[in-house]
Amino acid sequence: MSSKYRTAPLATPGMPGGIPYIIGNEAAERFSFYGMKGILVVFMTSYLYLLQGSLSNEPISDAKAIAWYHEFTFWVYLTPLFGALLSDILFGKYWTILSLSIVYCLGHGALAFMGTNESIDPAWMLGLGLGLIAVGAGGIKPCVSAHVGDQFGETNKGLVTKVFMWFYFSINVGAFTSTLLTPWLLEWYGPHWAFGVPGVLMLFATFFFWCGRNKFIHVPAGGLKWFKETFSWVGISALLKLSIIYVFIAVFWALFDQTGSSWVLQAEDMEREWLGTTWLPSQIQAVNPIMILVLIPIFSMLVYPTVTRVFHLTPIRKISIGLFIMVIGFAIIAIIQQWIDAGEKPSIGWQILAYAIITAAEVMISITCLEFSYTQAPRTMKSIVMAFFMCSVAAGNLFVATVAQFIQVDTLGDAPKMLAKSYSASEAQADGSKDPTVTEATRQAQASEQGYAYEGFPNDHFALVLPGFDGSLGSADDVKMGFSPEGAMTGFISGEDEIIREGIDEIGRYWLANGRLPSTEDGEKLVANLKDQWGQPLSYLYQNRVQFTVSSSGPDKAWLSELDIRAEVSVKESAAESDEDKTRPLTWLENRKREISLSEQTKAASWRPDPGNVEGFGRTVKWDIGGGLKLSGASYFWFYTWLMLGTAILFVPVVLLYKPRTYLQQED
Repeated sequence: MSSKYRTAPLATPGMPGGIPYIIGNEAAERFSFYGMKGILVVFMTSYLYLLQGSLSNEPISDAKAIAWYHEFTFWVYLTPLFGALLSDILFGKYWTILSLSIVYCLGHGALAFMGTNESIDPAWMLGLGLGLIAVGAGGIKPCVSAHVGDQFGETNKGLVTKVFMWFYFSINVGAFTSTLLTPWLLEWYGPHWAFGVPGVLMLFATFFFWCGRNKFIHVPAGGLKWFKETFSWVGISALLKLSIIYVFIAVFWALFDQTGSSWVLQAEDMEREWLGTTWLPSQIQAVNPIMILVLIPIFSMLVYPTVTRVFHLTPIRKISIGLFIMVIGFAIIAIIQQWIDAGEKPSIGWQILAYAIITAAEVMISITCLEFSYTQAPRTMKSIVMAFFMCSVAAGNLFVATVAQFIQVDTLGDAPKMLAKSYSASEAQADGSKDPTVTEATRQAQASEQGYAYEGFPNDHFALVLPGFDGSLGSADDVKMGFSPEGAMTGFISGEDEIIREGIDEIGRYWLANGRLPSTEDGEKLVANLKDQWGQPLSYLYQNRVQFTVSSSGPDKAWLSELDIRAEVSVKESAAESDEDKTRPLTWLENRKREISLSEQTKAASWRPDPGNVEGFGRTVKWDIGGGLKLSGASYFWFYTWLMLGTAILFVPVVLLYKPRTYLQQED
């Protein structure tokens, strides 16, 4: 293979011929990746459970969606190690990029076809697609950026900084376009188009990269030489020195990548009309790439030259300044969340301000570290060093996913809810009637296999009984979950159900009197005198402007345990549809809900209408056991803000002590 292509840069001061193909490929590939990733959290929390073949009738919780989003991102940025080893040892960068791009395309295909077959759970297809994308996208990441650097030698090395700027520019052109377009496609045309269009762009990216094969410098794989250089003192010391920086950069990525998860969910609770435009929550992410396009020339032509007149601005110093700037950006998000927690609806302009600030941090940290990593890597280790840089992103996302999992209280409700739905699905005949061969004894046997008891009630309603704090059925602390004939949970058949409804009514009276929900502190006072069947007072938690939780500590009398009895309540703001609402076009989600009869009158909805005893207080209620959060609201964002500040301070000694050493490819 190496004999067909040039394997070393020419001694020329001009721009290498393969650069346009790399930059064009990168723009299309980044469109596909950021378009898919940008809608992922919204898709999981609002769309996935509505697709054909879904085994669940409930959306994924926000906390789970955040955890799964960052776990996916972790794998995307860990698999670069795999791609780098293939590239540096066996196949070289070009063939590694081309082959793994095909895997990447297959992953997009799996996402685009979710919900097209009723016998395949779309959640399974989601996992398959994201797994293939993690291998494909992650595998090519270190190779593409290293492939850019391989096109240069000593004679034109002065163009490296300029090209890496253009490389990052192309990334953000693709990202900006896709983060505007893909949420719109999801809103109006559904997930098949929203995931399908990025898949088509990935196919184009693969083809365009192949077109540049005769223009590229194809640096051969290192083979045995790679092992010799990597495990030499030069190779080991280079990796160790850079890894010190990557540990600190990982914290930056832990905060930055939440723009696609917790920031999107925060945007849903904000006033999104800004400068005459109404933004979808996922579209706010487009601010980042457009700010990159604005700030790159400003920093390179104005900020850096100006600062250099005062003191020498090394790459390490740029990174250090960027870490402190990141603290400011995330602090703004924490303050926004404080306003939301107080019942306000702040303008999305505040979040856009935070985007501008963290984008400035990104310019100083990410672009700088990308170029610095390449120049500090020994010649046969370019891809593996880039993979270590990507691992800093993986480590940051793994940290966020771990925190998200840690703060979630386990729920006991998921398994019995799945069993209840399976009754309805497995017993239905082609004409919609119930299979007469299925008896109550059959259901009792199935429930017993999972450690539950089954109780039947008139009109095909039923309950699944879970063991309480003592772990055994048949005692006073058993928890009874009530279900409709269609398998949707209707509440609890025990004393805590009634008292929690009284607590919801108290909040409803406050809503009608004040036009808003009470804060957590005020709501706690309203329900303090209401006690559950175990003698414990109820708890109230403000979630956002139209959602709150009233809960009992359950039979174990311990808050934030898996036995908490919780009612998540969503307030209906308007009692009647306006004429404008009746004539406006319906989104894909609204049409899908009509198609499968998931309106307010549906019998199978997870959020069920609940009339209550307060006239004029429209509400829907979702019941659960456990599933609370140990860290929520503004406290969540302040935790990361203080973590970032501590990281920035600890990085200062690294700035003072680090000694760089530069390696570039030898010319022909």
